[in-house]
Amino acid sequence: MGFLNPRALRWKIAALAAAACCAVAAVVGFLVHDATRERGLRLGHDRTLTRLIAAEREFDRTGKAPADIDVRTRAELPEALARDLAERRPATDGGYATWYDVDPPNWYWMWGAAAVGDDRILVVREDMSAEVRSLQLLDRSIAKSVLAALVFVVPLAALATEPINRRLRHGARTARRIADGDLDARIGSAGRARDEITEMSAAVDDMAGALQQKLETERRFTADVAHELRTPLMGLVTAAGLLPDDDEATGLVRDRLRALNALVEDLLEISRLDAGVELARLDPVPLGELVADVVRRTGTDTRVDVGAAEEVETDPRRVERIVVNLVANAHRHGAGPVEVTVTGARIAVRDHGPGFPSDLLERGPQRFRTGASERGRGHGLGLTVAQGQSEVLGARLTFTNAPDGGALATLDLAPRPTA
Repeated sequence: MGFLNPRALRWKIAALAAAACCAVAAVVGFLVHDATRERGLRLGHDRTLTRLIAAEREFDRTGKAPADIDVRTRAELPEALARDLAERRPATDGGYATWYDVDPPNWYWMWGAAAVGDDRILVVREDMSAEVRSLQLLDRSIAKSVLAALVFVVPLAALATEPINRRLRHGARTARRIADGDLDARIGSAGRARDEITEMSAAVDDMAGALQQKLETERRFTADVAHELRTPLMGLVTAAGLLPDDDEATGLVRDRLRALNALVEDLLEISRLDAGVELARLDPVPLGELVADVVRRTGTDTRVDVGAAEEVETDPRRVERIVVNLVANAHRHGAGPVEVTVTGARIAVRDHGPGFPSDLLERGPQRFRTGASERGRGHGLGLTVAQGQSEVLGARLTFTNAPDGGALATLDLAPRPTA
């Protein structure tokens, strides 16, 4: 998983940390903004009242208002200021009225008014633009501080999650190795961490150990059963040879014995492949001639095209086993015509039946499973043996369905490029 992948866990955690920082900053910023605004209004209100009281005293002493104070009638007052002044009572609040006049972006005034006669009103206007600009500057400073903090918080949060990501990636790689057949792979415990990832790693290791033990038990059982069946089977084959050749029952018995013998041989071969003791003996082989001879000896009605074949370094016995199994599977579970084509170091076996089932295409051959009823009945060992022999050869055996119908199995004997 790339470091810049936006769906990576590190960036989700970093986004969560950034969202938390923004939420905290929004709350703190709102509280600071509100407190600063209230403080500015209170200071503007106090300055307005101070000027108004001083003007009222000057008017009482001299009968004239200071030069910076207006004297208006009630009709000349702004409606909001006049209404507030009408509600004031000198005995309780001094009879002073104030009004904050706002008309963004450039009009911010604190008005003050006091009655000094029947229809004479002292009017004071205090410019609040400085307080508004200070509040706007504070808001910008908070926003810049949050952005600056995020520049550090997001990368730090992403880096802080790297140990967690490293452990998760190690667990994912180990799980893939187990899925690919490496049952000895274990995640293990790294460091002294005792968290949910450690619990998950221990659970996966326990699962892998139990799976390995179960598979080993099944492999030993398969091998033991095959070996135990071989001796009585040889006796049955010998006894069948003593039966009269012209009897219909004799033919039926011998046919079933051949099928049973093939099953036991497949079981023995699978047990050897599972044990990992099989080694390929490589020799230069004309692949076209080998495949043509193998198909001919199967005795089946199979078309063969070997015109573009090459000479390859491989184990002819194992190639023969793979081709025989693929051709037999095509005739048993597919439909004619069955075609074998050799191109370079690649062998393709195709039938024109219903094709491979989706389960086989996704997971590969599985013993004792044919995958779909429409492909007939069987024990499913033929393709499993072919897959195992291809791995011994270091070849690649793939199973697909042809675009126009039918199953297509391809054995590629070309050497794989070294990393």
